[in-house]
Amino acid sequence: MAIGEKRPSRPQRGKSRGSGRAALLLVICAMGCGGGGHAASQTDSQSQARLACQFKAGALPEDTLGATVPRGAEIPLDHIVVLMQENHSFDNYFGRLPAFGQRSVDGLPAQASNPDAHGARVPSFHQESYCTADTDHSWTGSHLEFNDGENSGFVTRNDPDGERAMGYYDERDLPYYYALAKTFAVADRYFCSVLGPTFPNRSYLLAATSFGHVRNDSGPFGRPSIFDNLTAHNISWRVYYNDAPYSSLLFGVAGGPNVTRFAHFLSDAADGTLPQVSFIDAAMGLGGVELDEHPPANIQQGEQFAAQVTEAVLNSPNWPQTVLFITYDEHGGFYDHVPPPPACPPDDIEPTLVPSDPESDFPARFDRYGFRVPLLAISPYTKPGFVSHTIYDHTSILRFIEARYDLPALTSRDANATPLLDLFDFSRPRLLNPPALPDAPVDAAHLEQCQADFPLMHY
Repeated sequence: MAIGEKRPSRPQRGKSRGSGRAALLLVICAMGCGGGGHAASQTDSQSQARLACQFKAGALPEDTLGATVPRGAEIPLDHIVVLMQENHSFDNYFGRLPAFGQRSVDGLPAQASNPDAHGARVPSFHQESYCTADTDHSWTGSHLEFNDGENSGFVTRNDPDGERAMGYYDERDLPYYYALAKTFAVADRYFCSVLGPTFPNRSYLLAATSFGHVRNDSGPFGRPSIFDNLTAHNISWRVYYNDAPYSSLLFGVAGGPNVTRFAHFLSDAADGTLPQVSFIDAAMGLGGVELDEHPPANIQQGEQFAAQVTEAVLNSPNWPQTVLFITYDEHGGFYDHVPPPPACPPDDIEPTLVPSDPESDFPARFDRYGFRVPLLAISPYTKPGFVSHTIYDHTSILRFIEARYDLPALTSRDANATPLLDLFDFSRPRLLNPPALPDAPVDAAHLEQCQADFPLMHY
């Protein structure tokens, strides 16, 4: 079958976790767990060069962005914190986000729908359950949901009960997240890096490539990663994890002072001793409550964990020089109406397709972003209530880190990525004293329903 040729959808196999992710994590831990778009200030020639994917691994931010774009100490942020949650599209979480002042939000269209197996239209709807069955977000499933840019395969790919892929939440369900979006800055053109599942997308966040991997298969994926880059340039960093660190699962980086438990993040934030770069891994539910929001986890419990991280940052002595990015690894199989645009291939490694595996046999390349996911930027220097329409992906976070610390790109993907600079105004910190934020509640009735619907889960 030729690349891009349509193919019939296959019935979902009813897995409760994408591609056996939970089982794989348990096995690995048993072995030992310790683009496109451009900012207005850059030159047209460099912008066009990046759009043409001309820059390669090793390219410095000054080479790819221009001397007029802030970099190094011109970015007055000494602490970059990244929290990546799981499996929700922009429309699923922020499709009902209202417009801010003069800034519009490309949210869920009023008539959004997808066909079912019989051709009947299934409209988007407010999801009443805070714990839903998993939806297909495999390599093959994501490409079939994309369906050559029609974004029309969400319901059929998730049969039975495929209409759950069309559900969305709003401010009634996620009041803390909506308050963050209204107070700080959000991007409505932030795409995950791969039309595929968790591990490849998280590898792009940490290494700007998945080294050919398209499945949630065992690591280490490959090297180098951002951890190698930071260490080589004497930039302090830490991974704070709950039950398993992705640095270990994907790259074999574990132990020592750099990979430590989440409790140390709370104490480091309180003491004002955060490293220059921090990555936070929420609990994945390995024997306890799952806080990463991956279905069928309770979305409000995940929001409450993100609120704990955010409040620790806001109350830290490091707050005046800190940014917290909150995003999601991929769309989780939930509907989004914006077709992912083309992307720069990271390297010459082709996808490792498995003909015998219907979740990873779709003939495609690493030349397209995945679906949109939420991206929040929380800092004294973010533009209050700002919505960016610049095209970003996970490697834009990498390029932001690289721009701040003058680090070389890891691959062609981050070399040509646009850092998240248009969300900030570095002339003055307008949110040094942010307004009070609401609580992040966990509704008792919804929690009880979660326990009834998924009795094998810890809530």
